[in-house]
Amino acid sequence: MLEIDADAVQWREGRTDAAEDAAAGDGGDLLVVMHGLGSHEGDLFGLAPHLPASLTIASLRAPIPYGGGFAWFDRAVVELDDPSLVDASARAVLAWLDGLERPFRRVHLLGFSQGGVMAVQLARHAPDRFSSIVHLASFVSAREQPGDAALAAREPRIPLLSTIGTLDDVIRREEVERAIPWLDAHFDVERRTYERAHSIVAEELADVVAFLDRWR
Repeated sequence: MLEIDADAVQWREGRTDAAEDAAAGDGGDLLVVMHGLGSHEGDLFGLAPHLPASLTIASLRAPIPYGGGFAWFDRAVVELDDPSLVDASARAVLAWLDGLERPFRRVHLLGFSQGGVMAVQLARHAPDRFSSIVHLASFVSAREQPGDAALAAREPRIPLLSTIGTLDDVIRREEVERAIPWLDAHFDVERRTYERAHSIVAEELADVVAFLDRWR
């Protein structure tokens, strides 16, 4: 069984109206951040100073050691349309969320590359749990999941920002093309394209901030 290392999570406290949160009986909005293949929890946490200050941010470490970093799944497994390891990592994230002592009003997801696959997979496991998704330079696991029908039927659908780079040589074009209709059928999608490789550029970050500001 895979687990999220709670001690490795990097946190940034959101600056919200404490009185408002107390009246609502919750701790505001949480943004769960998930890195890409071979990276670590500190990578995307570098975006934290640029993201909306009201969001509490939790940057997770993927549960599988990979080279000098960590992974959420074996990419070759996903290419064979076997979602078992993706599902195991998704269950680990959900278990970590269940174990949080602090309640949050809404939970948002941001994932880059493999982390983007994870963000979508989490919504497939728990269609009613998440308020928005940022899906950066990523794709989706192809095999149908038990929660897919509920995800597509949810009203309103989960808003999702999907970004890709025209120079991205990591996410293959066929994966991008396969993800487009699937995402459109299951989420309320905003799509952005940038002239960049497998990275995050300033224009993209500005679009992420604007998206999160709309849905937090």
